[in-house]
Amino acid sequence: MGDKLGASASARKPLYIEIHINASMERVWELSQDPQSHPRWDLRFSRIVPIDEDQRRQVRFYYEFRFPLRTIKGTGTSLGNRYRRDGQATSVLKFDTADALSPIGPGSGYWRYIPTDGGIRFITGYNYEPGMGLVGKLLDGKVIRPLVGWATALSFDRLRLWAESDLDPRYSRNRWFLDVGGRLGGVLAAIGLFRLALTKLSPGIAALGVASAAISCFLKPHWSVPRARRCLRQAPDERSARAPSTLSGLRMPHHVVFDNKQPKSKE
Repeated sequence: MGDKLGASASARKPLYIEIHINASMERVWELSQDPQSHPRWDLRFSRIVPIDEDQRRQVRFYYEFRFPLRTIKGTGTSLGNRYRRDGQATSVLKFDTADALSPIGPGSGYWRYIPTDGGIRFITGYNYEPGMGLVGKLLDGKVIRPLVGWATALSFDRLRLWAESDLDPRYSRNRWFLDVGGRLGGVLAAIGLFRLALTKLSPGIAALGVASAAISCFLKPHWSVPRARRCLRQAPDERSARAPSTLSGLRMPHHVVFDNKQPKSKE
């Protein structure tokens, strides 16, 4: 896998997400690189456990993603470069899973941390092979890939809220659910009011329905509610979308077996 994030995966459009975080490099690096902190804000991971580190400081890790009825397990390899001559920082990643029901197969990606006058441009680009066989390939372009991109963007805004305002990701998650629930309730109330207005031929009730729908759809969310739309989804320049050169030399992760529910190398 090289700059195109994998030769076979390059036929599929890579995902790109960028957000500006008004915080220090140290703060963003810590929250994103620490294996205990990372799953707290990133919806793509439920658990990350480092396994070992080689002489080149490449870290192999085990990860989980918990669905309601199944836990997807896999391994990855990462390499961080905190101190670069240009002032930026980068992190590269390769990942894989042996789970046939995982919607995401082997892939690779990168993070860029670009200092600005007001904080950090935090960027990710990644690509992967669809999992789940033929079904996964059919669903990937229209369902899975857009959903993964949305989850990544929402996660980035949760990280921003945590880094800028020290808002715990659990609270921002709960506020997102409350916001969505309130808006959905408002839409359902509007539908009920429109039906009632048609039955009673009441312009006043219809106006209430319009007001309820408008508030639900257009009311600006509270600042503490994470939003995927706060992220850029297209690279503004070629360099931002280019994977760091260290990605091509990153070793592929080896699968692990489990001893007493703990990851253990298969080698």
